Amino acid sequence: MGHALAVAERSNARSGALPGDQIGAEDFERLASLVTRETGIKLPASKRLMIEGRLRKRMRACNKPDLHAYCRYLFDQGGIEAEMIHLIDVVTTNKTDFFRENEHLQFLESRMVPELLQRGSNGRLLKVWSAASSNGAEAWSIAMVLEDMLRQRRDFRYAILGTDISTVVLEQARRAIYPVEAMAPVPTDKRQRYVMEARGNDLRGEVRIVPELRRRARFDRMNLMDERYPYDRDVDVIFLRNVLIYFDKNDQAAVVSRLVGHLRPGGYLVVGHSESMVVQQANVRPAGPTIFQKG
Repeated sequence: MGHALAVAERSNARSGALPGDQIGAEDFERLASLVTRETGIKLPASKRLMIEGRLRKRMRACNKPDLHAYCRYLFDQGGIEAEMIHLIDVVTTNKTDFFRENEHLQFLESRMVPELLQRGSNGRLLKVWSAASSNGAEAWSIAMVLEDMLRQRRDFRYAILGTDISTVVLEQARRAIYPVEAMAPVPTDKRQRYVMEARGNDLRGEVRIVPELRRRARFDRMNLMDERYPYDRDVDVIFLRNVLIYFDKNDQAAVVSRLVGHLRPGGYLVVGHSESMVVQQANVRPAGPTIFQKG
């Protein structure tokens, strides 16, 4: 199939015609460069069909007859500024689950929190940042763990910040409403305490995180490619899992450096299992599986 598509594209290029429902190679290259410049995310040519499928919704929202016309709107008619947020929403991958890579949460409970509290963390206020929060599943999983610990110890408070570049997933994170099947990885006792059935006929089959946890978290739009992040520099734990893999080496190093700058001494940075080699900062040391501690 790939060969047939390539032949078709070469044929269209020779004839000067491009099927309106496709993105031409030149336009895709311009789009990929734009996305990389704005977000750091790489879009290889192999993603072209996927991007075409995702952009058709934006094409219709802009009242454009086909993808060719949509690209002309973007690149020749000044539409990029108005469409940028929507383009980012379209191209970002937001695969996440509740209690994903659960060993990190177990480490948070067994070692990070007790050690941070022993250090007198921020007057017993634990600050945790989910720096690629997606739809909030990671942040709410962290909140469940911390709330359980708070019920046992009652000697600290906690606040959770979730940030992401996608407005679509941030809206879901703020609403904290999910399909009931998304709760399958949540331990039964935590699900009973922190997840409630959504009310209303239009919300059947959905659940919502309880208000006690929702009061502990906030979600902001933030681009990891920004040169500065407008947040505290005494954060206790930063989760940055499964996002660095989409950046090149220079961007990876820059993002890690900026985030480590927001950790308090003794604070922890948690990355995904395929990303441990990315963290090569002089002032952090390995503390566990893909977990690093600031000196």
